[in-house]
Amino acid sequence: MPVRGKPRPAGGQAESRHLRLLVLALATLVTISLLSRLPAWSLLELRSFDYLSTVDDPRPPQGGPVIVAIDEPSLADINAQWPWPRSLHAELIRQLRAAGARVIGLDIIMAEPSNPDNDDAIIKAVGPDVVLAGDETLIETPQASQLIRATPLPQLTEAGAVTGIASIDLSGDGTFRRIPGYKDGFAAMLAKASGGPAEVLSAGRLIQSFGPARSYPTVSYYQALDPENLLPPDYFKGRVVLVGLSLQNAPAIDKGGVDAFATPYTVHTGKLVSGVEIQATIYDNIRRGLSIAEARLPLVAACILITVLLAAATVWRSTGWLTIVASAAAVLAFAAASFAGIRFAHVFVSPLGPVVAYVSVAFGQAAFDYAEERRNKRQIIRAFAQYISPDLVRRLSNDPSQLKLGGERRTLSVLFSDVRGFTTIAETLKDDPEQLTGLINRLLTPLSDVVMDHGGTIDKYMGDCIMAFWNAPLDDPDHALHAVTASLAMQAAISSLNRELEREAAARGGKPHVLKMGVGINTGECIVGNMGSTRRFDYSCLGDSVNLASRLEGASKNYGVALLLGEETARLVAGTYTVVELDRIIVKGRTVPSPVYTVVHKAEAEALAAHRAFTQAKYAGTLAPSDSAFDRLAADIPELAPYYAIVRDALAESGEE
Repeated sequence: MPVRGKPRPAGGQAESRHLRLLVLALATLVTISLLSRLPAWSLLELRSFDYLSTVDDPRPPQGGPVIVAIDEPSLADINAQWPWPRSLHAELIRQLRAAGARVIGLDIIMAEPSNPDNDDAIIKAVGPDVVLAGDETLIETPQASQLIRATPLPQLTEAGAVTGIASIDLSGDGTFRRIPGYKDGFAAMLAKASGGPAEVLSAGRLIQSFGPARSYPTVSYYQALDPENLLPPDYFKGRVVLVGLSLQNAPAIDKGGVDAFATPYTVHTGKLVSGVEIQATIYDNIRRGLSIAEARLPLVAACILITVLLAAATVWRSTGWLTIVASAAAVLAFAAASFAGIRFAHVFVSPLGPVVAYVSVAFGQAAFDYAEERRNKRQIIRAFAQYISPDLVRRLSNDPSQLKLGGERRTLSVLFSDVRGFTTIAETLKDDPEQLTGLINRLLTPLSDVVMDHGGTIDKYMGDCIMAFWNAPLDDPDHALHAVTASLAMQAAISSLNRELEREAAARGGKPHVLKMGVGINTGECIVGNMGSTRRFDYSCLGDSVNLASRLEGASKNYGVALLLGEETARLVAGTYTVVELDRIIVKGRTVPSPVYTVVHKAEAEALAAHRAFTQAKYAGTLAPSDSAFDRLAADIPELAPYYAIVRDALAESGEE
C-alpha cells in the first residue's frame, strides 16, 4: 500500500508544528541523557559493540600465539587424573623450548605445593621465558570485602618464572569485553617477556575479538609433548605458546572449572571461549595496538545533538513515507560510522544514542503529524458531512490535499432549485407549523439525498430552496453531467412525494398540496472556499456564474419548463442529453445576451430541426401568433407545449399593444 506524504502546514499551523518539533528535540536530548545513566543502557551499548566489532568476522593476526589445549583428546591419551603431575608440565616446557618457542605461558595456577618430586621438576624447567598464571579474587561479605591473590609457588618465581594475573573482568551480562585492570596481567607479562614493544593501555579499554572458539591455531597437549613426531616441522619456532584448558564438551573437572567465558562472538555462535584463548586475544590486542577506546562523554553528546538536529531538519516541513526511508538510512549510517570508528580509529562511539535520538524525533514528529491529520480528518468530516455524500467525505478525509481552504478559483456547475408556490402552501399551513415543518423536511430530505448521491456539495438551504454545486471540494471532470442528472432525479423525487401527499390527503378527505419545482443550472468560473467569519463560516461559492444559475431557476417558470440550463452546461451535456435552446436573456452586468436551454426526453430529429428554425424566427421577429409551427411543435415535442403557448401568448399581447 503506498504511503502518501502529508501536506505541508501553512501559517500559524507551521509555526505551532515547528515549536512542537523543537520541544520534542529538547525532550529527546534530556530523556537520552537520563537513560544513559542506567546500567541497562550501558549493556545495550555494549551489545551493539559486540555486533559491530565482529560483523566483518576478523581473524587472529598472523604470527600470533599458538594454543596448547588441555582438551578431551589429551585427557584420553594421557589417562591421568586431573590435575596432572607438575612433572608432566615440566616435560611440556622442555619440549616447547626445544621446538623453538619464544615464550611459554601456562594458564595453570600452581599456588600450593604438590608432590615434592613433581614440584622439583617444574622448578627446574621454568625460566624467564615462562609466564605462570596467578589469580585475584574479591570476596565480599556483609562484614568486609577481602581481596585474595593466588600466585605461583615462590620457588617458581625464584627460578626465574614470571607471574601474570589471569583473572579477567566481565560486564554486567557476564560477557568478557575489556582489558583486565592489572599491570601484571597474564597477557601483559607475556608481551613483556616476548621482548616486543607493547601498547601502553589504561584498564577497561574494549577488546577486539578474533573469531569464535578455536579461532587461534590450536594443538592438543599430548601432541605438544612430542612435536617432532606429531606436529609439522618448526610449528612452535619463534611463537608465543599458551597452555590451558580448552574443553569443547566442557566436562566437569575435579578441582577445576571449565574456564570458558562469553565473548562478543557469543552473540553469533551461542558458545563460550576458553580462558586460554581469551588470554591470547588480550595478548594480540596489547602487542598490536588493536584495543578500542570508548568515546568520551563530550563526543557522545555532540553526536547525539547533531543527530537530533539532523532528524529535526529531516521532518521540519513534513513527514511521510520518506521519513521511514530517511530513518532506515540514518540507522544504517550510524551503524556504519560506528563500525568505521572501531575498525579504523579504534574508538567506539555507540550508535544506540544517535539511533534512539533520530528515531524518537522523526517518528515522534510523525506521530504528532498523524494525530494532527486524524484531527483534521475529523474536522473535515464534521464540516462536510452535512454538505456532501459520505463517499466524498471519506475521499476528502483520506486525501486532505484535495481541499484548499480559504478560497480558490475553479469551474463549477451550480444548481438552484425552488418549489413553486410554496409561499402559498406555507400561508395555508401557518396555523399548523408542525405540519409545515414536516412538509419542508419531507421535501428537502429526498432532494438533498439526490444531490449528494450524484456527488454534489450542498451550499445552503434557503427555505424551500437548495443551492448546490459540483467540482468542489473534490475534482469532478463530469460535473455538469452530474448536476443535470441530479436535477432530473430531483424532479422524479418531487413526483414521488406528490403521490404520497395525494394518498395521504385522500385518506383524510382533504386536498393535497401539489409541489412543483424549478431548477436552474449554470457552469462557469467561481470562487469557492470557506467564507464567513473566523468563528463561523460556510463552504460556499461566489461569482457571476452563481448569479446566473439563480436567475435561471427563477426564469424557468417564465418558459414553462422545470429545468433551465446555461450555455456552457448545455454544451457539456449535449452528448448525453437532448438539449434545446429556448431564448437569449440579458444577464445583469453583461451586454451580450446569453442563450438558455432545457432538456427534452423524446423528440425526433425533424422536430428538433423545426424547433431550431422556430427559435431563429423568434429572434428575427418573423413569428406570428397564427403561425402553424406552434401547434405542430407542441404536438411533436409535448414537453415544450407550455413553452410554445407562453411564446404565442407573448406575441399576441405584443401585437395587441
